[in-house]
Amino acid sequence: MDGNTFWLALALMLVIEGLLPFFSPRRWRGMFQKMLEMSDGQIRFFGLCSMLVGLALWALFR
Repeated sequence: MDGNTFWLALALMLVIEGLLPFFSPRRWRGMFQKMLEMSDGQIRFFGLCSMLVGLALWALFR
């Protein structure tokens, strides 16, 4: 993967991350408040699942 591809992937991730707070700030705030109530283990589990799905998609489309 060259440097340009990395920056394009980062830019796309930021666009996707910004969709929910832009279109539905109330729902985003509620989700964020629920995340603050989660234990560290639960947050790590969701982070791990997110990484595994990302790696699987990367391997699939590589």
